[in-house]
Amino acid sequence: MALETNLSSLAALEYIPYIDDRGQLPEQFQGKIGVYAIFDQEKVLQFVGYSRDVYLSLKQHLVRQAQQCYWVKVQTIERPSRTILENTENAWIAENGSVPWGNGDQKEKWTHPIDIKVVMTPEEQANYQNPANDELAQIKILKNVARRVEAEISTHLLEVRGLQMQIRFNPKLKEEGLLDLK
Repeated sequence: MALETNLSSLAALEYIPYIDDRGQLPEQFQGKIGVYAIFDQEKVLQFVGYSRDVYLSLKQHLVRQAQQCYWVKVQTIERPSRTILENTENAWIAENGSVPWGNGDQKEKWTHPIDIKVVMTPEEQANYQNPANDELAQIKILKNVARRVEAEISTHLLEVRGLQMQIRFNPKLKEEGLLDLK
């Protein structure tokens, strides 16, 4: 229990730029267990989560919700404890005074792979649903849409923000119409 008393309130933690001046995510959280809060450009809380590797989670969230990820606050702990992590997450949400949109109805957008079927153009949808297509043709269409969405994320969202690190998507998931980091 003594470990829990060392945890900070959300307000007591400093804002850390999501992408630093070198175009990198906060590397000090690689392999670290902790709770994190993500803020938009105006420092409005968007999402609170916890992870066994905060750095990897931040990377995933940036790909999924790039426009909402500008600032982060992190509290790390030495040993994994789901109870401590969940209690801290709940305390930060309560401290905020309302549930951030990323922890409410929109949680899937923060925590699940990107479903590219919902961002298909009408032309791509018509092509995908063409009754003449067999399963292989549909998989090819999904992969092409996934590549388009991946390129949009990489160039229009991440490069514009100055991200300098390599982002690699899982090629197997593209066949299922999903985009997620490898």
